Amino acid sequence: MTTITLCQLDDITDGGALGLPQHQQLHPADLVAVRQGPQVWVYINRCPHFSVPLDFRPQEFCTYRGKLLMCAHHSAMFRFDHGHCIDGPCKGAQLESVPVRWVADQLVMDVKFTHDPASYQFHRELAECTWPGKRGAGEIGH
Repeated sequence: MTTITLCQLDDITDGGALGLPQHQQLHPADLVAVRQGPQVWVYINRCPHFSVPLDFRPQEFCTYRGKLLMCAHHSAMFRFDHGHCIDGPCKGAQLESVPVRWVADQLVMDVKFTHDPASYQFHRELAECTWPGKRGAGEIGH
């Protein structure tokens, strides 16, 4: 198992989204992190409608009221907290989540590389991550 650092909490605007293109080796579509207060979720940057990136221009994501991530191509709206599409052409579909956790002040993910370094598997135990020291009931944090 390999642990990869994605970013720090302050790198993600509260109520906003941050593209993580430097980790394209983990998934060709890149990753996107969304934040609501101390909680952070990471998803594959791919809309389930037509498997297109959620951003129109690289690293420019549309968010709404700090709770929804919008696909720039067809206006599908996805909730930060579970990635479900609540409006748009793929209503009912879901973004593919990437499990993350905190190590000190770093948002990290665990990956397992197989014999081929280009292939990987996400360690799928955590789907959301809460900044340490700011956990609420039922929230996950390390």
